[in-house]
Amino acid sequence: MMKKLLILSLFLILGGNLIAQVTTSKIKGTVVDNLGEPLPGANVVVLHVPTGTVSGSVTQGNGKYTIPNLRVGGPYKVTFSFVGFKSQEINNIFLTLGKTTNINGKLSEDGEQLEEVVISVSKSKVFNNDRTGAQTSVSAQQLKTLPTISRSASDFTRLEPSASGGSFGGRNDQFNNFSLDGSIFNNPFGLDAATPGGQTDSQPISLDAIEQISVSVAPYDVTLSGFTGASVDAVTKSGTNEFKGTVYGFYRNQDMTGGSVKGQSVVKPKLNQSQYGVSLGGPIVKDKLFFFANFEKDDRTDLGSNGWIPNTGSGSINESRVLESDLQLVQNILSQVVIGNEDNGNDIFYNPGAYRGFTYDSKSTKGIFKLDWNINKKHRLALIYNFLRASKEKPAHPTALGFRGPSATTLQFENAGYEINNNINSFLLEVNSTFNEETTNKLQIGYTHFDDFRNALSSPAPSISILDPTGGSNYIIAGHEPFSVNNKLDQKVFQLTNNMNFFKGDHTFTVGFSFEKFEFDNSFNLGVYGARGVFFPTGSIADFRNTVGNSTAEAALVADFQAQFNGAISAHNSLNANGTGNPGGWALAETNVGQLAFYVQDEWEVNDNLKLTYGVRFDKPLFFNTAEKAQEVIDNACCFVPSIDYYNPNTGETVKLDNRKMPTNQWLVSPRFGFNWDVKGEKKLQVRGGTGVFTGRLPFVWLGNQIANPNVFFYQMVDPDFKFPQVWRTNIGADYKFESGYILSGDIAYTKDINGAHVQNWGLRPPTATLQGNGSGNRIIYDNANKGNNAYVFTNSDKGRTFNATLKLEKNFSNGIYANIAYNYLNSKDVNSIEAEITGDAFAFNPVVGNVNNDVLSYSKYGDTHRVLGVASKKFNYGSGRFATTISTFFEYAKGGRFNYTYGGDINNDGSSLNDLLYIPTATELSQMNFATPAQAAAFEQYIQQDEYLSSRRGQFAERYAALAPWRGRWDLKILQDFNFNVSENKQNTIQLSLDILNVGNLINSDWGVVQQVGNVQPVSVRFPDANPANTNPANYVPDYSKEPTYSFNPDLKETFVYDTSLNSRWQMQLGLRYIF
Repeated sequence: MMKKLLILSLFLILGGNLIAQVTTSKIKGTVVDNLGEPLPGANVVVLHVPTGTVSGSVTQGNGKYTIPNLRVGGPYKVTFSFVGFKSQEINNIFLTLGKTTNINGKLSEDGEQLEEVVISVSKSKVFNNDRTGAQTSVSAQQLKTLPTISRSASDFTRLEPSASGGSFGGRNDQFNNFSLDGSIFNNPFGLDAATPGGQTDSQPISLDAIEQISVSVAPYDVTLSGFTGASVDAVTKSGTNEFKGTVYGFYRNQDMTGGSVKGQSVVKPKLNQSQYGVSLGGPIVKDKLFFFANFEKDDRTDLGSNGWIPNTGSGSINESRVLESDLQLVQNILSQVVIGNEDNGNDIFYNPGAYRGFTYDSKSTKGIFKLDWNINKKHRLALIYNFLRASKEKPAHPTALGFRGPSATTLQFENAGYEINNNINSFLLEVNSTFNEETTNKLQIGYTHFDDFRNALSSPAPSISILDPTGGSNYIIAGHEPFSVNNKLDQKVFQLTNNMNFFKGDHTFTVGFSFEKFEFDNSFNLGVYGARGVFFPTGSIADFRNTVGNSTAEAALVADFQAQFNGAISAHNSLNANGTGNPGGWALAETNVGQLAFYVQDEWEVNDNLKLTYGVRFDKPLFFNTAEKAQEVIDNACCFVPSIDYYNPNTGETVKLDNRKMPTNQWLVSPRFGFNWDVKGEKKLQVRGGTGVFTGRLPFVWLGNQIANPNVFFYQMVDPDFKFPQVWRTNIGADYKFESGYILSGDIAYTKDINGAHVQNWGLRPPTATLQGNGSGNRIIYDNANKGNNAYVFTNSDKGRTFNATLKLEKNFSNGIYANIAYNYLNSKDVNSIEAEITGDAFAFNPVVGNVNNDVLSYSKYGDTHRVLGVASKKFNYGSGRFATTISTFFEYAKGGRFNYTYGGDINNDGSSLNDLLYIPTATELSQMNFATPAQAAAFEQYIQQDEYLSSRRGQFAERYAALAPWRGRWDLKILQDFNFNVSENKQNTIQLSLDILNVGNLINSDWGVVQQVGNVQPVSVRFPDANPANTNPANYVPDYSKEPTYSFNPDLKETFVYDTSLNSRWQMQLGLRYIF
């Protein structure tokens, strides 16, 4: 034990920062005399004026100094002094998150008069020798003035040109690293969202508590880690020597939401959102101890059906294909199912909920409390606590294990949805120390507890998925949400980091160590209320239509559902009685995983104009006692059969799989090199770039699936040779400042997967059969002899790659206007654009032709191919400072929204009805295909001709994610009106009114700002003859893949794209009132 403590102590002394991302800023420079000669031993004192915090250093032999770990913002005052020389002060310095500000001093001897020295402190975020790759910094001013309704960080990280939703540079948003005050602030298990509270669409930290945000896509500093996408860092506000605060509220309702798209009225039920909060900061002990606190509450009501309505033949723009008469038929049958009895003996009937006009609620309460303590001139401590309590009602999951909508093709009943709850408590301790002029240190200790759980809107019931009349795709969704059966996830994150810097001449050395641990307790009970409706469809709408005027058929269908409900209710009662984690009870899988890392780095300022950064880091995955926890699941579950032979498609070997065997934990090495060259030393032309390896985390649900699912009928694994994600990224960039003040920046980046993620089914051997019939494209399909027991396995591929190019023009005008415009081009390809949490689902949703286990390179679904965006802001002061008006706008135009064309149905016999890429027949081939009717074939021909992508691929297979949605565009606007008044001689307070309008173009004209989306990604359904021609029971249907299939196409489908009538295509307005004191 003593040996372990000694080793841990050594790590703390020599350690560094892996997971503690950027939280502070740095000032450095050179002090010279009046002849320009370096002054060694000169004193440098940095004062943070608002708090009286003093940091200091002494210049080295070359006259240089560095003062790191400074609070962002300002203002700061820097004082240079040396015995026998006049002191020099430089004021009004403001620091940007993660950036170095160069402040040079020039001292004259006592009695000498220097020529007038003009000190100019650049506020440019562009010309900075820390910058290597593309980076976007969001200032406190931008956080206040740019338009937002959700008040989320994503409304500001979208200023990064390569952003698209949560994706940066064409990477899955799960591969980003989010940090708050340097601590991990991801959703580490990776369910549905990459950030904490993301499942409830809640912001874990109020915008009013954030000081600055930084997005780095290609930073070559090895202290930044945990991502293969982008590093997104935010720092919170702190108290000062002056009491400051604000009370604020924001409100909107349905009258402040657009009700027309393309000139047509769309559904607009009762909607409202109210946000209100308070912030306060100030001194507890002047110059010594400070506090900052924020509390905020948000209540919101939204459309439950995402704007889609049942089909009544009205021709409305937001009318789905789902007939209202069909919804009524389903409602009639389900409402006859008995689920219990009242006290008086009367039957209680199942309530599926409404199918139109309903709304879903969401609520969140959040807060933060922060203490900053200046222990002495050498040591500073910060203690931060934040919490979130959030819930949101949502429709059933739209894509997991099948398409569920709500969309143009599929509608849900209200009670098919669920309520997700995200509760978070987070603590962070940070200590910044200056041991001497050459050594500084940062220590961070963090703990975060996530308590996530679901409440289904339905009482215990089977999940119900009803196919369209062709039997090819989901049509109506009802019953219990399949992923919300006693679904509970408890996550604990521990982190310990320490970062030590040594300053030696022109070099800054960093030595680092980090330890992080994640503990997950997951209760996930998929399919326990019945496999129908989850792993395969409940039935077809034809079953319900057959009940019209047929009381016998109606009674039989009610009896069928009654039996399903009885089974679900019985299963619920039994599982509940046995508890969680016990035999016969609710499932419980415990997964413990972590990461250990060391790194070393040198920042070498070769001269005043050239800086080189080079280093290497070593990351080691940790799995602790997870193998033992896997055994506990096996002991409580059934059907673990480790003796089955599987086929490893990567080696061609026959292997056995054991969910107690963890992936490899070998060290992962990440060398990096970056440079920044101020070509003429004038901060007018800057060339920068770098190359290196980035090691990230994975959504740990992928490993959790292995622990939780040892069952032979749904085996989910991680390849024992699987390695954590790694990419090699290289970029070159340049910035040029014109005489007119315009700054032009360009970046080109190339990223290559080293360890990308791919999912295979190791129960499948290579396919040997061929699809029969005309228009098949000679597709290779699976013979039953090629199929064994399914085993879905996460493995690696190195084929993925991304090319990204960005051009940006910006200027701060002399009249106070700031404006920029940027363009980003993206070409991103991968072998599997994974968005699923369930391993089997990640396999089933990866569109393919031929051998489904091959890692075929094709387009990635993430990112926009083209994106143009811009920002402009201007503040007008008038009335002798009593009034101010700020007008700001953000706009973007983008072409992205990649999608696939696949068959509805399992055409290749691999077990998935979602992943078979469509073959686009020539006109001759199509005329010879076996369609259900000639009219359907003719309608499909017309559909192909009007579709730009399909018509370009005649006689070929569709490519994965090669089809693009049309351009989309929007403008957002924010207006702030300040009323300033004096409350004392030196104190001014402000009443501020705000107006945010999103998609303001749609307010002007309902044709503007409208988003188009694909109407049906499975336009053609396929069905094979029954292997038993005499069979009349649909439940006993077995397809005969040796025969030619029958194809079906809905003649009502005439155009590829439909108009999205959700809030994405409508203007939204929000009013705000704020008191600033």
